[in-house]
Amino acid sequence: MTQTENTTFLRKGKHLDYEERNKIEAWKQIDRPLSNRAIAKLLGRAPQTIHSEVKDGTVRQIRRQVQNGKTYEYESFVYSADAGQAAYENARTNSRKQPKWVSSPKFMAYADHQMKTEKQAPDVVVGRAKKLGLFPNETIPCTTTLYTYIDLGWLETKNIDLHLKVRRNTKRSQSRKNKKILGDLIENRPDIVDTRERFGDWEIDTVNGLRVGKDQALLTLIERKTRYEIIIKIDGKAANPVDRALTTLKEAAGNDFEVLFKTITSDNGAEFAGLTTLLKDITEVYFTHPYSSWERGTNENHNGMIRRFIPKGTRMEDVALTTIRRVQDWMNNLPRRILGYATPRECLLNELSELSLAAR
Repeated sequence: MTQTENTTFLRKGKHLDYEERNKIEAWKQIDRPLSNRAIAKLLGRAPQTIHSEVKDGTVRQIRRQVQNGKTYEYESFVYSADAGQAAYENARTNSRKQPKWVSSPKFMAYADHQMKTEKQAPDVVVGRAKKLGLFPNETIPCTTTLYTYIDLGWLETKNIDLHLKVRRNTKRSQSRKNKKILGDLIENRPDIVDTRERFGDWEIDTVNGLRVGKDQALLTLIERKTRYEIIIKIDGKAANPVDRALTTLKEAAGNDFEVLFKTITSDNGAEFAGLTTLLKDITEVYFTHPYSSWERGTNENHNGMIRRFIPKGTRMEDVALTTIRRVQDWMNNLPRRILGYATPRECLLNELSELSLAAR
């Protein structure tokens, strides 16, 4: 009796195609990934062919996670059908040009513009394009594949253009002095503030200019749920300029201030010494523990974004108000993965609409 059910016919003289590479990717990403030999049997290929393909198409995937104010990177190595196809095309043509199989020219041009000009991360570019359905007639690559395109030189965008990918930690250790606690500590803050379920909970901070000498500063407020940012230029890092800026903000908001600003969380900097008194019976004010900037992680992260445009050591007096407004607008119109690739401005307008304040 002849057994035919398990007979494997090896395909010779033909390169793997994109469809086969997609199958390999799927089999490698299931809960119990298949071995190269098992995949070779399923595809009717020689085991060495699959081994070489997986080796050439494996990419380094970086996942970033912010914890306690610090950004941690976790790497893993995964097989990508796009990377495998790219390696094949690159070896075949020995060219740095974009391969013919990439049928997304409009998306590629869009991605370059968003990353270089709008300073958006690859994940934001991909996520936003998919969310809005910007390119219905093109195949939008995944984030990992877009990073691969950049690494292979198929886009105008280079790794140096990607802020977080090449960033290095340059912080130096500093001696700490005892600091006075200015008011109610953060552990007394309502639990709902921590969950970000409610609109109207803010973090406040200052961004300084010159390290020494007299200079102006930026007062920043960020709403925790929507990530909406307010940037105000003040005369210096002191209590009086901060109080004047908040007073102006109160007057502009009028009776809606206590609805819009339910809580404000600050550090124990001397410039915030007047917050509790200024906002008494209007807004609840809470203070983090000394030297615990991670307790205001959202604000710290946003301050880092500001520094992309206004580096440390810049004289704030020389920074035009139009520049500050442009930075604020960029931050508020930047899609965020944590917001489902919506922008802070879009989320703010939704919240104001629910409060019936959008048109006021």
